[in-house]
Amino acid sequence: MQHTLLKTSNAAPLIVFLGLLASCTSTTVDEFRQGDTGIGSDESVVILGRRQASDYETRSEFVQCVGERMTRGDDSIRVVPEQEFVDAMFPWFEPRTAPLRTRDLEQLMAEDVVATKMNEFGIRYIVWLDGFTETTDRSGSISCTIGPGGGGCFGFGTWEDDANFDARVWDVASLSSVGTINTDATGQSYLPALIIPIPLIARVEANACSRLATQLKQFVIGS
Repeated sequence: MQHTLLKTSNAAPLIVFLGLLASCTSTTVDEFRQGDTGIGSDESVVILGRRQASDYETRSEFVQCVGERMTRGDDSIRVVPEQEFVDAMFPWFEPRTAPLRTRDLEQLMAEDVVATKMNEFGIRYIVWLDGFTETTDRSGSISCTIGPGGGGCFGFGTWEDDANFDARVWDVASLSSVGTINTDATGQSYLPALIIPIPLIARVEANACSRLATQLKQFVIGS
């Protein structure tokens, strides 16, 4: 039996198969409700990323993704952009000074300028997003060569991506925490190299964003 590297034409079915695998992610959403919710047509939500941790910070791109998805569809909710809100509320919602507990928010709301700005935005709920995407279990290797007749890369690599995010919902009207939603999305990514590397990436963060935004809308709207 002859053992050779796969030709490009023969590799096509393998690449399609791996692409299907890479597009499959497992997403789990858990909700813990602590109070009743509801939102009026003149009220809005602001979604903020927690960035007090020393080893990571919640990416602003993920915060923006969740906010944009909550503004879509028939049951859309008005969402104040994070940066616009933080700039208007300077310095109270900067990473070093942002409230960590609802009693901290209660103290902030005692400041007339903070209460006025909140009313101007129509903020009913503050959603704190906390989390990150981690890459683990890397395996395989790829080597690339360049010679007089050309070059190419050969090999195979794989890794697992895990996107885990918590959304804590604060009710500004009652100055209380009304619930938490956790989203965990995992998926396997692949990098086959047959002449050229072809990354097949599991879209775990995009799936986590979509599922979390859908659950947040249902949570805020209430029953």
